[in-house]
Amino acid sequence: MSFVQLTSLRTVLNSSFRNVLQLNIPSLNAGFQVRERHTKHWDPKFKKLRRLKVQKVKLPNFQEETDGTKMTPDQMRARMKEQGLLPPRSWMERPLIISATGGTFEPYVPPEGDGKLSALSLGGAKQSLELLSKKSKSTLAVRKIRSFDDDFSPKEFPEEAQKIYINAHKALAEKDYDTLHQCATELSFPLMTQDLRSCTVRWQFLKSFEPPRVVHVRCTDVINKENVFAQVTVRFNTQQTLAVYDRFGRLIYGSEVVAKDVLEYVVFEKHMANIYGTWRIHEKIIPDWMPQREPGKKTFIQPKEVETVPATDSVVPATPSDKSAAVA
Repeated sequence: MSFVQLTSLRTVLNSSFRNVLQLNIPSLNAGFQVRERHTKHWDPKFKKLRRLKVQKVKLPNFQEETDGTKMTPDQMRARMKEQGLLPPRSWMERPLIISATGGTFEPYVPPEGDGKLSALSLGGAKQSLELLSKKSKSTLAVRKIRSFDDDFSPKEFPEEAQKIYINAHKALAEKDYDTLHQCATELSFPLMTQDLRSCTVRWQFLKSFEPPRVVHVRCTDVINKENVFAQVTVRFNTQQTLAVYDRFGRLIYGSEVVAKDVLEYVVFEKHMANIYGTWRIHEKIIPDWMPQREPGKKTFIQPKEVETVPATDSVVPATPSDKSAAVA
């Protein structure tokens, strides 16, 4: 056999052997070298299932101490670290978010006869003098608010407060609680909705007799000096209509036709330390000299009369015996 024949035979054998390896080891077709064990299956399709065939189960050790009172602190710490448990605490922490205060601090005291006395009369002149004497604290509070909000103005705020006031009462009448949450604080929301869950409200804002004005401004801090809350009391003298219907559609308060004059002192609050804080209705101040409102007529379901069937006597009268007859 010549040298040329031996070379061609060697080339044929190498190519056939390489084809056999490529069929059995697919990583050779990728063009890069991969180290593979001969005991590993070439198709990793069911690799996870093959691994899960055998699972390690941690058996309990019945000889170890389980009573925590008999264990040393080091043993207890090692045991809890092994089990991934946190050490117990003698007190429980609860997340607390203070987005509104629990009341009105330094509430405004409305002068008696407000809205009825003229500014030219003696009582009206006294009221104006009292407002000037109480204006110093409000001025300091306005400066405190402007340190957080540069655009705050006591002259422009009443217009914004009136919009919040109207939107809140419209949302209350329509039972739009999402909008009402944006216009009322967590203190006033339950007070506004607790008696109207089973009622229908028809409310309408007609006009303002006087432009709303700011009569009282106060600021306070909670927990630390940087957590500041501001409260602004706005006086509204408006004309409105209000009608409340019960769950049966009967009118229990007010009227949709008769308009009433309403004098209100509404407190608006804002969390000044919160960048995204907004002005919301916090409370209404009702002075002692203001006449009480008429209570609403409550209605109830009339209970159905239950027909009572007279009970029949099912006992058979006893027949008189001979002895009883003889005695008779």
